[in-house]
Amino acid sequence: MTHGVPSTTTISTGSTAGSTNGSVVSVSRDDRHRFTKPVVDHITLVENWGVEGDAHAGATVKHRSHAAREPDAPNLRQVHLLHEELLEEVAGRGFAVTPGRMGENITTRGIALLCLPTGTVLRLGADAAVVLTGLRNPCVQIDGLAPGLMREMVTRLPDGQVVRRSGVMAVVLRGGTVRAGDPVAIDLPEGPHIPLQPV
Repeated sequence: MTHGVPSTTTISTGSTAGSTNGSVVSVSRDDRHRFTKPVVDHITLVENWGVEGDAHAGATVKHRSHAAREPDAPNLRQVHLLHEELLEEVAGRGFAVTPGRMGENITTRGIALLCLPTGTVLRLGADAAVVLTGLRNPCVQIDGLAPGLMREMVTRLPDGQVVRRSGVMAVVLRGGTVRAGDPVAIDLPEGPHIPLQPV
């Protein structure tokens, strides 16, 4: 394993290979480093690069604070995915957050993204595939959307364990076009499953 991604990742591995578990609700991209991303009709994923035309695309790290520390580090945050169920949950507590507002590229439904192990492959639509590298680490900019929203994104379990809920990060394993309505299939990695950690 290198930088949290299995070096031998292939498509259609693991016991759930080929199972369709959810769908794409919305896709977003932005060519500038802004917190939110506008919703678009489709996005194009480019292998080991990210979302074509998105500021976070590239083989090396693009996150500003990470790039300042280690500019040649591999980009483990090429694609940000977020589950729509989270948006519905916080809406029930008074936070109106629509797809793309949290900065995600792909909003999904029907997938427990946060429960998937590192190295899980998500096959998106007819051609594209990404491999999960870790959790999105929430930052205080989230409160810029709505005061108090950050508290919804980071919680603690009774044992003190921190739970980060603002989506997962991935790198592009296979390129292709992704749009709302596309199915999402999950291929779990072989071997022991390693929980996602912040990247």
